[in-house]
Amino acid sequence: MKKVLALVLVCLVTSALNAGNKDWKRMKQVLAEIKQPVFAERTYSILDYQQKGDTLFTHAINNAIDMCSKAGGGRVVVPKGTFYTGPIRMKSNVDLHLDDGAVLKFITDVDKFPIVLTRIEGIDCYNLSPLIYAYGEENIAVTGKGILDGQASHDNWFNAKRVRNITLPDGTIGNEKELLNRALDRDLPMDQRVFKGKYGMRPQFINFYKCKNILLEDIELNHSPFWLIHPLLSENITLRRVRMNSHGGNNDGCDPESCKNVLIDNCYFDTGDDCIAIKSGKNGDGRKWNIPSENIIVRNSLMKDGHAGVAIGSEMTGGCRNVWVENCKMDSPHLQRIIRIKSNPLRGGVVENVFVRNVEVGVCDLAILGIELRYWHTEKGDYLPLFRNIHIDHVNSNKSRFAVHVDGLPGYQQAQDIYLSNCNINGVTDLRLNVLEGAKNVQFKKVKINGKKFSLK
Repeated sequence: MKKVLALVLVCLVTSALNAGNKDWKRMKQVLAEIKQPVFAERTYSILDYQQKGDTLFTHAINNAIDMCSKAGGGRVVVPKGTFYTGPIRMKSNVDLHLDDGAVLKFITDVDKFPIVLTRIEGIDCYNLSPLIYAYGEENIAVTGKGILDGQASHDNWFNAKRVRNITLPDGTIGNEKELLNRALDRDLPMDQRVFKGKYGMRPQFINFYKCKNILLEDIELNHSPFWLIHPLLSENITLRRVRMNSHGGNNDGCDPESCKNVLIDNCYFDTGDDCIAIKSGKNGDGRKWNIPSENIIVRNSLMKDGHAGVAIGSEMTGGCRNVWVENCKMDSPHLQRIIRIKSNPLRGGVVENVFVRNVEVGVCDLAILGIELRYWHTEKGDYLPLFRNIHIDHVNSNKSRFAVHVDGLPGYQQAQDIYLSNCNINGVTDLRLNVLEGAKNVQFKKVKINGKKFSLK
């Protein structure tokens, strides 16, 4: 009888691994579906649109983009040099190209920021314009070997008085996130979710909303007020050779939210929050849209500091499916987790079909795989999250506290069908090795922890 049970177990594991191989073939199909923008052979220099006596290049850049788009598209060039600007509005069929040696420095004067429709931490609102913004555009790009500097510091966007003690005209006092979440909890209409001027939330660096065919290539982003790259409800997105260096609060590197067909290739992340965080709306707002993020490919990239190398959540109400991570290196004592999936019973969401292979980990702080189903210490709610079909293959690590850590909901098994294979996880310092609370069907095959073959008893 024991032999029969063992044979059944081997068959189940082998079947799951074979299914995973089929899903890697599916990744190639997704790659073929991702369409990059193509631009006309027209060139516009921002210098040709600069107004006499204007110390900022806001007008010059936006005017050049408008003219280029109206003419049918092309390239708007930022030449070598340092140029100060306010928020930039991208338009269809335009490649904003920064020559090598070009630096765009974004001002921090909130009075010069228009108000646009966006989403902050999964909550729909009108807010200060992101530093680079587009809504409903197609075929747009920011390319070149120049630098984009958001100039965020504790002297401006991160000033303690600004983010912690905001007094609205009606006398309401709170920090910026409290006010934003109050709008969500009360289901306020959009005309009562307007944050502007000194009441504005810190804006994203790049936010492309309801756009198609997006390319970000070779650029470097520094000192962001908030998330660095935030595609929202968009499709066909490519990040290639983008460098992200920003250690402020909420400085996620790239957060595709309710997006489809995303390629993040050969990028560099050194961030103050998750290097990559895939999202799909929060609570009531996420349920109204009910649009998942799907078909996300991360490969050939380097992750340094951050809360996670690749995270899914925590604003995960619309769900997420089909994520592939391969051929990456993640290494920093300040990188908390390699793969992190997080939500709670107020946010809900189904996360399924996550495939990870060929990841080299120098050191990380907590876990190779961290799963949180009661994120932010929340155990009660009407929308239990469900995470399932997660495959980790050929991951090697030198140091972490845990190998796998599942922080599930008491009495439930909402993390299901988790498979680890061909992994060498060394330097695990917690004697429990793994914490698997609220997990069902966790399988290990050819896994060594601290040099010894590991299997769940």
